[in-house]
Amino acid sequence: MAHWLIKSEPDVFGWPQQVENKVEPWTGVRNASAAINLRAMAKGDTCFFYHSNIGKEIVGIVSVVRTAYPDPTDETGRWVCVDVKAGKPLKTPVTLAAIKADPRFADLALVRLSRLSVGPVSDEHWAMLCEMGGVKP
Repeated sequence: MAHWLIKSEPDVFGWPQQVENKVEPWTGVRNASAAINLRAMAKGDTCFFYHSNIGKEIVGIVSVVRTAYPDPTDETGRWVCVDVKAGKPLKTPVTLAAIKADPRFADLALVRLSRLSVGPVSDEHWAMLCEMGGVKP
């Protein structure tokens, strides 16, 4: 099982909508590196749900319930999406500022590749971020 971080702008689609919808296709990714990461996801992989632009914090956990398939919002047929299911919220959101302040996260994709909308998270980083968020890995 792998771990990921997926970003969404909360004023467009935020954690409350994910929870309300339960399962949601993760559409609209238009970056080649992020698309490679979507294609690498497997059923059961877990993802941090990150609010970008507004908040800049990890707020919840979702799981992949359907692997990569053609993104229905893409007319070119080039891009893919996955379906994710709402899991649990973090008891304490983990801010980007807190992550950047901790040198243990220097090689985390969120820090190194700040514009990447779908990035990998190592098992070690997953456990540390879960702890910071007050949830069990």
